[in-house]
Amino acid sequence: MNTKLSESNGEPCTWRHVSTVRGQALENLPSKDGKALSAEPTHILFPSEVRYVDLGSNNIIAGKADGVENVVRVKAAVKEFPGETNFSVITGDGSFFSFNVVYKEEPSTLNINMDQWMNPDEGEKKGGSSIRVTELGEEDPTVIASVMYTIHRLDRRDVKHIGCRQFGMQALLKGIYVHKDLIFFHVSLTNNSNVPFDVDFVRFKIVDKKIAKRTAQQETYIEPVRTLNALTRIEGKSTGRIVYAFPKIVIPDDKLLEVEIYEKGGGRHQRFYIENSDLVDARIVNELIGE
Repeated sequence: MNTKLSESNGEPCTWRHVSTVRGQALENLPSKDGKALSAEPTHILFPSEVRYVDLGSNNIIAGKADGVENVVRVKAAVKEFPGETNFSVITGDGSFFSFNVVYKEEPSTLNINMDQWMNPDEGEKKGGSSIRVTELGEEDPTVIASVMYTIHRLDRRDVKHIGCRQFGMQALLKGIYVHKDLIFFHVSLTNNSNVPFDVDFVRFKIVDKKIAKRTAQQETYIEPVRTLNALTRIEGKSTGRIVYAFPKIVIPDDKLLEVEIYEKGGGRHQRFYIENSDLVDARIVNELIGE
């Protein structure tokens, strides 16, 4: 059951939710044969990022799920605690949520979407809130997945001057695209030989453009936050394509972004470089759909 206690009118909204959230202990529970039993928590999905969680007692434990901004994970710290307890959550949009919690060994619901609790009719139509992952900032993961799929599906070659060709292999940067605060690389790897190419790893690092002799090179490694169609093997006479998503990248003109593709158990490594001028010329993804 959920009840709205006050309308917004410029003030934070307050919601009170009464439910059996999760009746399992935080610690592993011993079974009769002495083996440990793991307990699943209840996850509560909020419409915006969680800013504050307050517990009413030590009978429960609650906090943001790792790497996710708008999901709170709740467990019982004491098995079969008596009566009820409570906890409160404040979210980034100014809403205040208050929960009454009782212990139940097998609750009917393990995942609660607050959008659907507050607006049951609208929640079903739009599917409720989306999980907001820390590494994506405010971006919706489903939107990012759609953007990456679109880049892969269109298979355009908007960049024609960046790549590497040696040892019967060819690595190409086919496109650089931007969507809000994320930048995407569309990379292809072609095996022109009859010998399969097993990918060991792909590495991205920012390096100095010109290095004086006997001068240590400054290197900064960066990691993609999403990868679509990660390749592990390119068969002979075949091509594979990958789409990488990164947080916004801007590098000084005296540095380069180096991309290395290493072969596992072999020496046919591929390497190419991206300049800052290439990054700032990134195309907007939405413009591709309209062409």
